[in-house]
Amino acid sequence: MTVVEQLIDLQEVDGQIRELEYELKDLPRRKALETARLSGVSADLDAAKINLKQVLDRAKSFEADAEALREKIQQLKTAQATLTSNREYAQYSIQIDLVTHDLEATEQNWAAASEYEPSARTRLEEAQAQFDSLKGSIDQVCAELDERIAEVKAALDEAQKTRAEKVAAVSDPQSRLYYERLRTKRWPVIVPLTHDGVCDGCHLVQPPSVSQLVDANAKLAAMGRPMQRVACTMCGRMLYRE
Repeated sequence: MTVVEQLIDLQEVDGQIRELEYELKDLPRRKALETARLSGVSADLDAAKINLKQVLDRAKSFEADAEALREKIQQLKTAQATLTSNREYAQYSIQIDLVTHDLEATEQNWAAASEYEPSARTRLEEAQAQFDSLKGSIDQVCAELDERIAEVKAALDEAQKTRAEKVAAVSDPQSRLYYERLRTKRWPVIVPLTHDGVCDGCHLVQPPSVSQLVDANAKLAAMGRPMQRVACTMCGRMLYRE
């Protein structure tokens, strides 16, 4: 196997690693996007809970006020029963009438406040159902993404082991070093030179001398002789003839 073929094998593995690394970075982003979908529905659910609590608290407050007014009326009536003076009796009657009027108004407010409870509960139930439905769907998607993350990590570990083998198999240390330096700046690193003399990486037409060197390498490879490294005059990618 020629050095070019060895580097192409290495580059193929590096391409797989690049794709896996990109996917490994993208999967958490996708998971975050799925989770973010729940925030709007969650806000609606929280608002429905707060609304119901406010309705119940308001009704409960009126109920407590009504109970306190009833107790006050009973206390006034109890005290009135012990009076011997008509004047004092009449004064207590006036107080009882006033408190009774307050009680009637409070009970009306209590009834009015209680009327909002059914709609508030319905709103909460609908919001909860929507939240549960969406959360179930999102949980399933996130579980699938987590499973895929585990698969990608395992595939990446395996690809890294394969890469180490491919790196060790490159017979020319200088070409291997050149490849390693360039792969962080240019991708792919080793590309074919078209029959029109164009670099398949940057698409620049190469001087005739470059084409001649690439053709000479092809002949050397056919004879099993060492090849020289030929690079694009613009991007520096390693060139070969398919």
